Amino acid sequence: MLDERAKLLLKALVERYIADGQPVGSRTLSRASGLELSPATIRNVMSDLEELGLIVSPHTSAGRIPTARGYRLFVDTMVMSQRDPRALESMVPPSLAPDQPQKVISNAAQMLSSLSHYVGVVMAPRRSSVFRHIEFLRLSEKRLLVIIVSPDGDVQNRVLLTEVDYNPTELIEAANFLNSHYAGLGLEEVRERIKNEVEALRGEIASLMQAAVRVGSEAIESRDELVIAGERNLLTVSDFSSDMDSLRKLFALFEQKAQLMRLLDVSSRAEGVRIYIGGESQVVPYQELSVVTAPYEVDGQIVGTLGVIGPTRMPYDKMIQIVDITSKLVSSALSHSR
Repeated sequence: MLDERAKLLLKALVERYIADGQPVGSRTLSRASGLELSPATIRNVMSDLEELGLIVSPHTSAGRIPTARGYRLFVDTMVMSQRDPRALESMVPPSLAPDQPQKVISNAAQMLSSLSHYVGVVMAPRRSSVFRHIEFLRLSEKRLLVIIVSPDGDVQNRVLLTEVDYNPTELIEAANFLNSHYAGLGLEEVRERIKNEVEALRGEIASLMQAAVRVGSEAIESRDELVIAGERNLLTVSDFSSDMDSLRKLFALFEQKAQLMRLLDVSSRAEGVRIYIGGESQVVPYQELSVVTAPYEVDGQIVGTLGVIGPTRMPYDKMIQIVDITSKLVSSALSHSR
């Protein structure tokens, strides 16, 4: 347990290091903390904090920087307990227009990136293959556009190359049959039923419907479940920009997505804002990286997670509020778009 003086000095050190990125010395800490303490007293407290593994002296510098454990104590006891939910409301748009769900997700990732100046990530809701409506549009000879609308209003378009050149009447006939007999079912179930139930239709129409259901299933399966925005922002972060090896690792993380998906999936099972600090566990793979996440809901049910990825030396109080407010806006937009 730290006494109040040690807590104040740790808080001042972390805040100064987040602001400047330079190791913090005793004299700077004395001014930043506002405490009337002698340099010797401050050095003694710094030594105690170092023994506890909360700060460390890099290289031969006389100053100290926070460790992952120091950041964790700072975040848990000095940031989370002093949150002001109104502090960032003027920065954040009042709503995300409840348009197509995929557009809400994409806009949210851009918003997170724009407000934080780091990377915004949103794990999209688990996708259902159920369709509400299907249409065919002839683009040219033996080339069609298949338009599939999901129950939540999301729209998928896929170009379909056919062996037969269908006329408009045949396209309407196929779409009407699918919509009247199979709307509300999953595309895989529709595919199986078409095999057994379309003897009454001409073979060409049955083939068209089979092909349409196949490309519809592929369209839904291929959609990104993780939307990432603002990766290039990390190029301007001094903690990364001077180390090409770190940058390569970070961009590989964004390209592969699997590790981020696991992290966000774990976050979706927790309530409220969670902070993952690099170096304190295997959850975040890089020591210089931190992730701030929060789940979002549709009609009271958690369906996904969003967050900000940035350097360990980030302004956590601001990031927490950006993520918290954005999760509420996404929840509201998706709930109203249904």
